[in-house]
Amino acid sequence: MAQKGLARDTVVRAALELLDEVGLEGLSMRRLAARLDVQNPALYWHFRNKQELLDEMARALLLPEMGGPAQGESWREWLTRRAHRHRRTLLSHRDGARLVAGGDPGPDTARRFEEELKTLAGLGFSPEQGLHTIASLSHYTLGFVLNEQAARDRSSRGASRELAAYAADFPLTVAGIRAGGAPTSDEAFAYGLRLLLDGLAASHPA
Repeated sequence: MAQKGLARDTVVRAALELLDEVGLEGLSMRRLAARLDVQNPALYWHFRNKQELLDEMARALLLPEMGGPAQGESWREWLTRRAHRHRRTLLSHRDGARLVAGGDPGPDTARRFEEELKTLAGLGFSPEQGLHTIASLSHYTLGFVLNEQAARDRSSRGASRELAAYAADFPLTVAGIRAGGAPTSDEAFAYGLRLLLDGLAASHPA
């Protein structure tokens, strides 16, 4: 039974807003209750504990982005778009990658995932190939954003230096960054994604 006047999705939206302000460590049921101007017990009508709330927050991010290819879209175009969309979703909230990495996807997400596997099966992928294809792309994207958001946190704490300061000791590293972007840049993500998809295309040419 839900606490009257406080909808579950309202709690999740408020929690995501609070996440942007205080980060994953700062997010607490007490702070969330204060933001919603309710007493703590009102939240426990919807979520038994903080982890259950975090799971629901992660699902709120993941579910809208899942789905099959657009009309006329090849498997490679679809998976490329899917990976870029997943990265944008994780970056849309502070500590978004950590939130999703620690969350339980739940049955609704699992059903969406099953539909994506059916799509790949219809394109000639075996269940094993489809499963590991999507999982590998998701793990790559999640790991990339975890590093990306950690680097931003370090930069916000003043832990970064100007690129020119490294040029004398690390000329090749600096040259690579200047030519193709930092290891956590859009260019770097696209490069790694192409490597994965090139390998997939070579392994499963059909």
